[in-house]
Order: sequence, then C-alpha cells, then structure tokens
Amino acid sequence: MPIKTAALVIGGVLLSVTPGLARDPLSAIDWLETAPPVANIPATLLLEPPVARTGRGPDITVTPLDRLLPAVGLVSANQTGLPLTLWQGSAPARLAELIRDVPVNDLPAMQSLLMTLLLTEARPPFRDRDQLLLARLDRLRDSGAVDPVQALVQDAGPTESPARFARWFDATLLNGDEDRSCAALTADPYLTQDYAARIFCSARRGDWPTAALMLDTAHALELISDAELALLDRFLNPDVYEGMPPLPQPARPTPLEFRIFEAIGEPMPTAPLPRAFASADLRDIIGWKAQLEAAERLTRSRAMNPNQLLGLFTARKPAASGGIWDRVAAVQRFDTALGTGSAEAVRKTLPALWRAAHDAGLEMAMADLFAPRLAELTLSGPAAQTAWTLRLLSADYEAAAATPPDPSNANRFLASLAQGQPDPALAGSALQRAIAQGFAPDTGMPAAQKLLLDQGRLGEAILVTIKSFSHGADGNLEAVALSLAAFRHMGLEDTARRAALQLLLLPRG
Repeated sequence: MPIKTAALVIGGVLLSVTPGLARDPLSAIDWLETAPPVANIPATLLLEPPVARTGRGPDITVTPLDRLLPAVGLVSANQTGLPLTLWQGSAPARLAELIRDVPVNDLPAMQSLLMTLLLTEARPPFRDRDQLLLARLDRLRDSGAVDPVQALVQDAGPTESPARFARWFDATLLNGDEDRSCAALTADPYLTQDYAARIFCSARRGDWPTAALMLDTAHALELISDAELALLDRFLNPDVYEGMPPLPQPARPTPLEFRIFEAIGEPMPTAPLPRAFASADLRDIIGWKAQLEAAERLTRSRAMNPNQLLGLFTARKPAASGGIWDRVAAVQRFDTALGTGSAEAVRKTLPALWRAAHDAGLEMAMADLFAPRLAELTLSGPAAQTAWTLRLLSADYEAAAATPPDPSNANRFLASLAQGQPDPALAGSALQRAIAQGFAPDTGMPAAQKLLLDQGRLGEAILVTIKSFSHGADGNLEAVALSLAAFRHMGLEDTARRAALQLLLLPRG
C-alpha cells in the first residue's frame, strides 16, 4: 500500500478512535455518572392480582400519551400562572415557526411575555421531536439570554441528541463554561461531526498530542477548511506564529471561532455580532467598559435583570466622560440622591437620568430600579411628571394612577388606563381611542384567537396575539385594539395594561 494512502487510512481511523483514547473517566461529569432512578416495586413483576374474584374485567384508566410527556422549563407554572398544557393541541412545526419569527423589538411588555413563554415549565405537544425545545433555545439565544439557554438544555438533557448538544456547546463557549461540554464530548465524540470542536476540546482538556494529530489528519482528509486550519494551527502552535500578522476575522463567527480568536490573542469586538455574543463580555476577564456596553445591550432585550445592570453601573467611578461614561455618572448621582432622601437632590439629578435612559433605550430598566423609591418622595414641576412616568412604566403603575402630577386630559387618560378602564372621553389621539376600544367591555375576542382557545391551544393563541400587537405598534390601530382585547380575554390583564402604557409613554425608534 502506498505510504500516502496508508497515512490517510490510519488518519481516518484515528479520527474516530483517538477521542475515545483520550477521554476522562465519566466521573468528570457528575450528571453523566448518576444512575437512573429505580422504581419502588415488589420483587415480582406480576403487578395484577393472581386470581380474579369476579368475571368482570378490571377498570381501565385512559390517559393521552401527550399528558405523560415530561414538562421542560426553568420557571414553574405556579410562578408564571401559565398551565403545563400551554403547548398542547398545537402542531410543533407551527409553534417553532411562531417562536422563532414573532417580532417583539422595542416592545418591552411583549419581550417579557415572550421570555415568560420560553422559560415556563410546560409539556411539549404530542409527537414533538424536539422542534419546540430547539425553537425555544434558539429564540433565547437570539435575545441574548445565553445563561437560560445553557440551563434549559441542561435541564432537558444536553446529550440526548446532536442538536441539543450543539446549542449547549455554543452556550458554554460564550459563558466560559466549556469544560462541561468538552467533558461530555470527550466521553461521546459522536455528539458532533465538527472536528474543530473535537480538536478544541482535546486541547482544552490538556491532550495536546491528540489535538495536533486530529488536526493533521482532518487536514489530510480535507475535513476542515483552510480558514479553520489556519485558526486551529495558531491555537495549537502559538510559538510558531509569534509576530505574524493577525488572521482575517470572519464577519459572522461561530462561538467556537470567537473563543479561539480570543485564545490566540486576537479578540473580536461583540458590538457588531449577534446579541448572544454580548454575554461573553460579562465575564470577569473583560474590561469594565465592554461589560457596561454588553449589559446595556442585554437589558434592552429583557435578557438581563436590571439589578445586574445597576451593579455594574455603580461598581466604580467613571473612567472618562462622554457616551456611556455620562450615563454611568448620571445613574450614580441619581442613586446617591435617592439615598439621601432629599427631594431637592432628586429634582436636580432626575432630568440627567431620564436623558441617559432615553439615549440608551433603558427607560424600562430605570423604571424597574427606581420607581418604588421615587414613590416615597413628593416632587413638583417637570421632575414630578418624569417621576410619575417612571412609576407608570413600572410594576407599580396602578398605585401611581392615584397621584397624577396634574389634572390634564393626557394624565387623566393615563391614570384611567393604569386602572384598567381608559376613559374614551379623555382620548386625545387615534392611538388613545384604539387603546380605549381594546379595553371596552363590548370588544370581543378576535375570531382567530377564539378558535385557538376553543381548541385548547393557549400558547399558540398568545404567540399570535403578540405578533398582532407588534403589527399594531407599527401603525395598525385596529390590531392594537383587538390584541389588547385578546390579552384581556386570555387573563393577561397586566400585560395588556403595561403594553398600552408603554405604547403611549415610550418613543418608538
């Protein structure tokens, strides 16, 4: 046999065998080692009584198979108020399409509702082959919620299929937790056909000879591209390329490419990349400015808790002025003013906070953070109006409705809306009239959503209504009215009120 042919054959064998030789003991991953639970049954498998007492057959309880499917989610149904049967009755492909495509940009109430749907504990529809779970994971990733992606797929079982593993692997790479997924890949190399991932994990776990051998063999068998070869070669042999010009960076890198570029000392900025990459800038090894920018980006999509943003904003003094540093200074000054309990100090610092929030699209975050403390102060003039606006945007909107800063028709309409009974006589614009119609007692459920609810397809009905409301926010006022009515008929009164208030109080960019 010619030498070259023999090398190729040996290399092909190594690609499939060497990962197994290099694997760590299964105890490297605790949950892989855990034995399945054993049912508490008698020693005999004969569970029916051995002798019938009558000639009548035993009673049989019939349970649809879809009710037996395990629920998947991070937040219990008791907390979200949504039933475990949320997705029952709907076609998995239809649900997956809606989840991936429903628009929620610049609509905080819709972003929050969608996030609740994605995270709530619910059973998948019958005969679902992971379509719903994968769609949930993909939409969470697109929103930048990488931590929930990792947690949700770990809850469902990340090694049950290559598709689940791919989402888990990407999430761990962006979170800096790749040791977990690499250990799983070492234990079962057939979870992915991506040889770059296998090479990276071998090197990450300290098996450099195997990683180098796999790279040479994969190149000989033309299993990786020239760009992957150049990147992985620098990753495995950094001394050889010391002083060489940087590699060209891909316009849309994978999380693996992103991490390898970082490892070879050529980190990529996350601002032009999809939102999921912003989570990589929240690690402690990243500079404060990059952390702040990433936190703002994730907070805007409701993928990050505002308290985390405040923690970063108040971690240290601003390093410069202009841009994000002005926002940091404004938040710190206002937070300090609130801490003093002085209405005058708050009056002086509130305008700068509101401008900073508006510039960064963080009005909802500032409302969530500061509205409860603002309710304790008595303000006057423009500061009172701004403080009232922040309170209306917060979860405390109904209490705020009792104390409008002045009796103008606009404020009275907002107050009546916050109480769930917008007064049509106070409506001064077409949008306000559409909102009042949506809350009118005689506005019924739209036919499309009524049909879905009659068929028990609640989750699909909510997704359809989110889509309809998003179209309404773009200018279709009839869709605004019908969507608000649909939310209220489905028991989502809080969502309806907050969505309507946000349409009136937040600028649409």
